[in-house]
Amino acid sequence: MDIKQTYKSLDTEEHIDMYFNRPVGYVWALLFKWLHVHPNVVTILSIFLGVAGGIMFYWPDMTHTLIGIFLFMWANHFDSADGQLARMTGQKTRWGRILDGMAGDFWFIAVYASISFRLTPTWGIWIWMLCFLSGVFCHGYQTTLSDYYRNIHLYFLKGKAGSELDSSAQQKIFFDSLSWKTDFFWKLFLAGYTRYTRNQERMTPWFQKFYRQMRQRYGDEIPQTLRDEFRAASLPLMKYANMLTFNVRAFALYVSMLVGEPWLYPAFEVVVMTTLFVYTRHRHERMSKSFYERYLMV
Repeated sequence: MDIKQTYKSLDTEEHIDMYFNRPVGYVWALLFKWLHVHPNVVTILSIFLGVAGGIMFYWPDMTHTLIGIFLFMWANHFDSADGQLARMTGQKTRWGRILDGMAGDFWFIAVYASISFRLTPTWGIWIWMLCFLSGVFCHGYQTTLSDYYRNIHLYFLKGKAGSELDSSAQQKIFFDSLSWKTDFFWKLFLAGYTRYTRNQERMTPWFQKFYRQMRQRYGDEIPQTLRDEFRAASLPLMKYANMLTFNVRAFALYVSMLVGEPWLYPAFEVVVMTTLFVYTRHRHERMSKSFYERYLMV
């Protein structure tokens, strides 16, 4: 399979991913395919690498900092490889989708904990409060919404089969069909994923209104004109959605660690990334409202 066939789409790829992360991930994916390694195993390996990288940031010396950056980049390449491998082999599963979404959370929990422990002697409780605000109320919502916007775009670009646009209602039905006695861990993870999709829907009220009415009117047979117009309007926002994912925040993390000021990273998330989050959400909701009023308002 050609490397471009392992992308979700060119619309949703960042330049640094296309020219660095995806090519490196592609090489790993080819190796894992040859070794018959399942994509979910690659995701789990990325979790161990990312957590190890985050722990390295506890120590202030340059050696640990460089090791942490290297491990974080390696984890990201594995995170790229697992999706590429899944598309190569057709081994895409609901479990893989959930696990892949959780991987980055584990990495950054280790980062926040390391920064907090490292700066406690000088900052006291305040660094814990800053990292908690950054991780839970900023990072979490930012990446959750970014993932949703990219899957919305893929839905209009490729249809249901080419997107991972899930609904909390569908996840709840599946969750209720499982038993705590026989499917405890799977049901536990699915509970978290159901809450994740519900949060995505709560942050996008105008898109939910537009999407719900569109599905009622057209089902899966959405007119191509509507698909094309929505994709064209959504495309300029993909650069902002991408900025809310990994690369920009990883660069900010690396710089803050290299200059020996770890607090700059959570501060960057709270101030800069939150501003970008608010702007992107406002633009997307305004766009969704416009499409609802133009196409579906009775």
